[in-house]
Amino acid sequence: MKKIILNLAVTLDGFIEGPNGEVDWCIMDDDMDFGRFIDSIDTILYGRVSYDAWGNFQPGMDISPAEKEMWEGIHAKKKFVFSRQHREHANATFIHDNIAQQVAHIKQQAGKDIWLYGGASLIKTFIKEGLIDVYKVSVHPVVLGAGKPLFEDIKTRIGLQLLETKVFKSGVVELTYAPVR
Repeated sequence: MKKIILNLAVTLDGFIEGPNGEVDWCIMDDDMDFGRFIDSIDTILYGRVSYDAWGNFQPGMDISPAEKEMWEGIHAKKKFVFSRQHREHANATFIHDNIAQQVAHIKQQAGKDIWLYGGASLIKTFIKEGLIDVYKVSVHPVVLGAGKPLFEDIKTRIGLQLLETKVFKSGVVELTYAPVR
């Protein structure tokens, strides 16, 4: 069965974005091989706000070949958008209710793993519902002091087992955990 992988960047003090939504602190090193992760998935899960911002993002012409390849890989994936809005879009399927059932159905489809892209509200829902199979958190060497925290309003303990640690030349540390069930 497919796994849902939360793969995201976080600051040392636990924020996934700054107080004004900024992510300019996020480092993309060559040695991170993000393309390998993109190749390991065939589906991306978005909240509506994140999808509107990034689901069809087209970078400028001045990007590196690696970044161009990354965006092409992302745009080639199946996309599901979790939203209260009833919309249709040619590049995505919108899901309005029965999140756990819908996710179970997506996981049972043949193919590769699933990237839980976010945003924060969707991540919070997936954490609370126990829908995340792998937490892949890249801790960036910066302290913001304020912003949107990764773990917010969590009322119960979540046990995690460390599966892998990677340290990159920039000082980013990627921690991969599985929930203890």
